[in-house]
Amino acid sequence: MAYEGASLDANLAAAAGHDPELVRELRAAFIESAERQVDLLGRARCDGNWHVAALRLKGLAASFHAEGLIDLAEEALDGAPGDPAILRRLRQMLADLAIEP
Repeated sequence: MAYEGASLDANLAAAAGHDPELVRELRAAFIESAERQVDLLGRARCDGNWHVAALRLKGLAASFHAEGLIDLAEEALDGAPGDPAILRRLRQMLADLAIEP
């Protein structure tokens, strides 16, 4: 997961103009938004809600070129609502990304 975090940091730095404080704020906002979508995935009880949360997560990940998170969101799109394996992997990825370098 170290590569994913480094890639995210590089994209955040490019967006923030290499301002370290702004990078930290963007990282926190990114992770908070991603956690919100993963929470919605975890609470989804129908295909529609699952699909919408997975699409939002994928869009968020794509906005900062977080390829690993995009891949997991795509897996969620192909999976069934409440899939515990994908939810566990998403939560682990976000926990790893939350650790600042």
